[in-house]
Amino acid sequence: MLLNAVALLLTVLYPLAIWFGHGQVEPRWLALLLLLAVACRLPALKLQRAARWSVSAALLLAAITVWSNLLLPLKLYPVLVNVVLLATFGYSLWAPPSVVERLARLREKDFPPAAVHYTRRVTQVWCGFFIINGGIALGTALWASEAVWSLYTGVIAYILMALLFGGEYLVRLRFKRLHHA
Repeated sequence: MLLNAVALLLTVLYPLAIWFGHGQVEPRWLALLLLLAVACRLPALKLQRAARWSVSAALLLAAITVWSNLLLPLKLYPVLVNVVLLATFGYSLWAPPSVVERLARLREKDFPPAAVHYTRRVTQVWCGFFIINGGIALGTALWASEAVWSLYTGVIAYILMALLFGGEYLVRLRFKRLHHA
């Protein structure tokens, strides 16, 4: 539990740390942040296939950074996170139940067919979000300044996620009212 919290905190603060460290610290030393985030994810490896793939890819990004001393591989980490989330949510659409349905069933045991359809649609919306968000993260990593990249990946992306969560919550309340769920 504590390791998950540390990993989450590192992931959230990662873009800002890269921005503040840029020009002050060599990229190969900034790669230690990525390695620390990966180390916090290690206990989840035996549980989740997606975690194994994301950890392997993050280790590859860190290794490339240590070898090349370039900042770009570190800036690609948010892209990797979006790709892994897209793959996880997308796969659940192909092999149900969807991720959102699984999460919803943790709270609600009685699940009508309309709710299954609704959660599938929400999972599709999140897939769209991960495509767009990952694309913008990639674009800012490749063509924007470190400040713009950090602003988007460290602030704006989280605001957009919060807006999507909040908007979906309001839609869900309406859905439950209309379907007596």
